[in-house]
Amino acid sequence: MTGKKTTHVSKEKKRGLAEISELVKKKRTMLVASIKNIPASQFQEISKKLRGKAIVKVPKKKLIIRAIDASGNETLKGLKEKISDSTAILFSDSDSFDLAAELVNRRSPAKAKTGQEAPEDIEIPAGPTDLVPGPAISELGALGIQIQIDKGKINIKEPKVIVKKGEKISQGASDLMNKLNIKPFTIGFIPIAAFDAKEQKLYLNIKIDREEVLKELKSSFARALPFAVKIGYVSPDTIKLLIQKAGREGMALRKFVKADVSENKINNKFENIHNINSSIPNGDSGATEKLNTQQNFQEENK
Repeated sequence: MTGKKTTHVSKEKKRGLAEISELVKKKRTMLVASIKNIPASQFQEISKKLRGKAIVKVPKKKLIIRAIDASGNETLKGLKEKISDSTAILFSDSDSFDLAAELVNRRSPAKAKTGQEAPEDIEIPAGPTDLVPGPAISELGALGIQIQIDKGKINIKEPKVIVKKGEKISQGASDLMNKLNIKPFTIGFIPIAAFDAKEQKLYLNIKIDREEVLKELKSSFARALPFAVKIGYVSPDTIKLLIQKAGREGMALRKFVKADVSENKINNKFENIHNINSSIPNGDSGATEKLNTQQNFQEENK
């Protein structure tokens, strides 16, 4: 007779599962971040800086999946597909995107290593360097970089892309970038996906590009400001421009009104002259006096 096979779960695993499950219940945000290729020292440094803002955990994949399943939250279960052996789980009371932005801000430049895949085109800029003539000349030449010697130092004449996006970095390119202190990579937690318990929303494929967002905001502001001024929308950004616009329009209106008033005044005076002429009968003894009045009037309005 055979009995059912039982799976032994250590106390440590039970404690770990209970801890993760409790964090899942209590915290607003549960964020999955890639920690691939992050040195242990930098991982510890980033985790330390996040204290008070987020709790960082690197549990076994099976453990976190069990905790998610135990929550009974169907929306949260969508996060399971983003969890791998090279991900960390962050729990926080902050908004998902605020936490993701915090992680992006914590990333730091890193040197290239042979065999790594270039994230973008890697360009050697033109300009002076601290390299002296010698082996560096042939190293630069091998990568197609044009140089000249200036005051005993190597000067790069033109910018040159030495590795294109997606290509593997060669030993020569890696060595040269290290000598020129060019760091084409960034190291840090990379936000992948997050669950917001407050909103009960799942955010997959999170991408925070601060520079691109700022660029878009500046572009939108540049387009919105003239429109706001045109429709007369009052705000701290438009009030000065609206006052200037009102001043210009007021000056234009003043010139128009002044010209119109002057024209009416002249027409009225000429009408008076016509009336004077019409009122002088032939042989009138007062004709001379009236004619003098007319001449004086004309002199005044020359």
